[in-house]
Amino acid sequence: MTPAPTPGDADRDTLRRASLKVALRISAACAVLVLCLLAAATAYLMNKLAHPDLPDSTGTGKAYTYLDSRDLIEGMILAGLAGVVLAGVVGWLSARSAIRPLGEALALQRRFVQDASHELRTPLTILDTRIQLAQRKAATDSETGLALARIRTDAATLTGIVDELLLAATGSPAGSSAAEEPVDMAGVARSVSESLQELALQQGVRLQFSGSSTWPVRIDPGSLRRAVLALADNALAHTGPGGSITISAGSDGGKAVIRVADTGTGITGVDPDRIFDRFVRSPGQDDAAGKRGFGIGLALVREIASAAGGTVEVVRTGPEGTTMRLALPLVRD
Repeated sequence: MTPAPTPGDADRDTLRRASLKVALRISAACAVLVLCLLAAATAYLMNKLAHPDLPDSTGTGKAYTYLDSRDLIEGMILAGLAGVVLAGVVGWLSARSAIRPLGEALALQRRFVQDASHELRTPLTILDTRIQLAQRKAATDSETGLALARIRTDAATLTGIVDELLLAATGSPAGSSAAEEPVDMAGVARSVSESLQELALQQGVRLQFSGSSTWPVRIDPGSLRRAVLALADNALAHTGPGGSITISAGSDGGKAVIRVADTGTGITGVDPDRIFDRFVRSPGQDDAAGKRGFGIGLALVREIASAAGGTVEVVRTGPEGTTMRLALPLVRD
């Protein structure tokens, strides 16, 4: 039975291919240089052969060497081939030496993610168990029971993130979106709205959800929740006290659509089309608590949407607020 490939094997294959590409480029550049030099030298020598300086009768006692042009050309060709081979060897060794530190850094990164993800699973499991014990002592429809249910949902989301990190670090396939069961996009958006109510109240922002129909999409529920949560969190970060945020779910042209509209300051200092690029953020705009943004949340939203065959875009932005639209293909019966 053939053992399954490990993440280290995949990394080595990737680095080997990268080394080969770098080596080929270095070798090609060196080969062109060698051939140009040989061509120039050959042209010079052939010109000398065409206009030889013949010895006169007074040049007694001097030694002269006569070269055949054919022998000269063969010698230059052999020297050129040897130079090209030598360039290839130097290029390959140089590429391997340059790529080796990258391989060590990649292995160190994988180990860190694996260790951190594995260590986080145990306290998260303990947290979930304690929440369940607390739920047994509270009525399901009471305020405490509902709060514990939301806390457990948030803990489950965090556990899902940790599991995905561990799968990514070990190189295990996380499963394609086509294999996922349909998820109610409106239900996920409603759940996110409920989870952020307390945070919005603390910031003096009114957060509401609109949408009553069921819009099934095929995506990992944890990924969808993180995408909607990132859009809502971005809206909260740029909406001051007294403002409002509306999360709505609907459909448009065969797609399930979630819109997050706020009455904040809008996107300034950066092109709205670039707001979903990594590390791009509006200058000088941190959230109400002074927490610095790093321009990663919206980039993850776009990655999640693209992996599920959907899109995310800025519909409008300005002093009156911003509206973002997340669209995913509807599941047809």
